[in-house]
Amino acid sequence: MKTVAIIVAAGSGTRAGGSVPKQFAPLAGKPMLKHSVDAMTSHPGIDAVLVVIGAGQEDALCAALGNVDVVVGGATRRESVANGLAAIGGADRVLIHDAARPFLPQAVIDRLLAALETQEGAIPGLPVADTLVSASGVSVSREGLVRVQTPQAFRYEAIKAAHAAWPADREATDDAQMLRALGHDVAVVEGDAMLDKVTHPADFAAAEARFGAQMRVRTATGYDVHRFAEREELWLGGVLVPHSQGLSGHSDADVALHAITDALLGTIGAGDIGMHFPPSDPQWRGAASAKFLEHAASLVAAQGGVIDFIDLTIICEAPKIGPHREAIRASIAGILGLPVDCVSVKATTTERLGFTGRGEGMAAQAVATVRVPGGNP
Repeated sequence: MKTVAIIVAAGSGTRAGGSVPKQFAPLAGKPMLKHSVDAMTSHPGIDAVLVVIGAGQEDALCAALGNVDVVVGGATRRESVANGLAAIGGADRVLIHDAARPFLPQAVIDRLLAALETQEGAIPGLPVADTLVSASGVSVSREGLVRVQTPQAFRYEAIKAAHAAWPADREATDDAQMLRALGHDVAVVEGDAMLDKVTHPADFAAAEARFGAQMRVRTATGYDVHRFAEREELWLGGVLVPHSQGLSGHSDADVALHAITDALLGTIGAGDIGMHFPPSDPQWRGAASAKFLEHAASLVAAQGGVIDFIDLTIICEAPKIGPHREAIRASIAGILGLPVDCVSVKATTTERLGFTGRGEGMAAQAVATVRVPGGNP
């Protein structure tokens, strides 16, 4: 059964202020849109993700997410969703989500997909807790009322037919309304307060607070060693450093990136670099170690984690690291998508003691600080 997620991010975001549309604005360590994309792509029940953007937003999307499946939306949200449904081409189930609801719990997706086993559509909702009063001052009963959220989940053919049948000159409150208009029932599953919408400037601060309240800080270390060898290149932090010798290893032997990779894997209890990229596997011979670090970062992101800081210490007698320090910082920051000031690079010697002191090789030690959902306080 093929399940596709459509993330609608085609709005101008003018009510949120700022120099860019709100879906591309930074929130909790990354562009707001990326939170929804990461949540969808990391869920085992979702096979593909399609992002719907506004005309002219291609560059902003590329800067925020890199290469993703994308389609340009229409003048209204309804038209944007219709463009997304048409671009899918075919599926069994579809989830339609607004990028303005960035913090999407995996459990909500679970509940929606379970409801589609017996229903044509399902939406998440929370009971209304506040007193409701009409514009004329008449109190309205809260009984049976819910605050509707996204993603909304549907059987693909049913929601495609609902969009096709909806009058072109009339806007719908949401996609579920269109499905009900065809006579289908829509199940309501338990939503989550984390899915509150980000619309106005003050909402960003509230969203940051919600995100911070459910995150826990984890710190882990990584350590790596490689020996010097003739006729090898010396790669440090993704930077080619001129030296009379290089480091020997199955990959490019970048001792700095290997240490950082192990530190990141440690923050989520995901083993070490050798478990993910065995030295016995010929496909990693001569591989750029940036691939290893990108993989570790993707595993952190898949768990909803945010990388806050990297502290790296390179241990050697030669070459001098100082002239290359800023290039190494910038390289590591680029690989991880971090600001440069979130990466520290230091160097030290062992006062001519041990294998590094004798110039036989280099070592590196890294400390990674991340925030992940839940865990031990």
